[in-house]
Amino acid sequence: MTATITRPPLLTAALAAADRGWSVFPLVPGAKRPAVRSWEQRATTNVDRITRCWSTGAYGVGIACGPSGLVVVDLDQPKPGFEWPAAWLLAGVVDGADVFTTVCERAGQAVPLDTYTTGTASGGTHLYYQAPDGADLRNTSGDKGQGLGPLVDTRANGGYVVAAGTTLADSSTYTTVYDRDPAPLPGWLVTAMTPAPLPPPPPPVRIEGDRVARFLATAVQGSVDHIAAAGEAGDGRKHAVFYAAITLGRLVAGGSLAETDAHDALWSAGLAAGVKACDVRSSIRSGFRYGAQRPRTITTGVPA
Repeated sequence: MTATITRPPLLTAALAAADRGWSVFPLVPGAKRPAVRSWEQRATTNVDRITRCWSTGAYGVGIACGPSGLVVVDLDQPKPGFEWPAAWLLAGVVDGADVFTTVCERAGQAVPLDTYTTGTASGGTHLYYQAPDGADLRNTSGDKGQGLGPLVDTRANGGYVVAAGTTLADSSTYTTVYDRDPAPLPGWLVTAMTPAPLPPPPPPVRIEGDRVARFLATAVQGSVDHIAAAGEAGDGRKHAVFYAAITLGRLVAGGSLAETDAHDALWSAGLAAGVKACDVRSSIRSGFRYGAQRPRTITTGVPA
């Protein structure tokens, strides 16, 4: 009589995602953050590696969107303290699904729901699509004024989502709602989600040599003050860390400010403001990445 092999549920979930060709990596048990560094590079579809990893602990399952060829549209529910932008104070619009439907209607397009879909632990929805060839789509956050609209985030290159079958510490679970292959991302959405070209970098800031240190100190202190003054509503303070990191990240990319100095100032200010360490870390990393796209250079010898 052949013995029945019973796999841990999260191992089953990881293998199911890998069987679809999606690269997976472990999440901290009961949480949504990666359990490993360089998670995008370490994400895998290798059955042996997956089996070894998920046989050692109850890790959640993360899916790295870029290596998996996925673009995921995240339709969220409003969290306590969320405030709708004035332009979205519309009758019948109460969550991310309503926003996405409105975006589709305004574009004269049907809502593309015929695709692999999961329900999130917070009551939202993830719509999975095949990433288009040649398009460099990135993550967006609707609550930061990016992308398609409030409560609508996107995950693509550099982003990840939590796979169906993962359970968080509060016992809420990600579930498969519609099980089919991901549909190609509609062309009109590719256009809508493609970032606008960046304007050219600003001209160098010219400052007398003995004033450079004072200028940089003022920039750092201003960023710290911005974080301290941010409101508590929603993710206000987390977003403040992100925008402050963009400001200082431009100076870092321009070679005028040491990255360690900028990071340490933002890290201390974020923690002092009550932002979770994992959110401070991710906001700084993302802000530096955005800031590096438009470096701010300081030259000396000419009065400002």
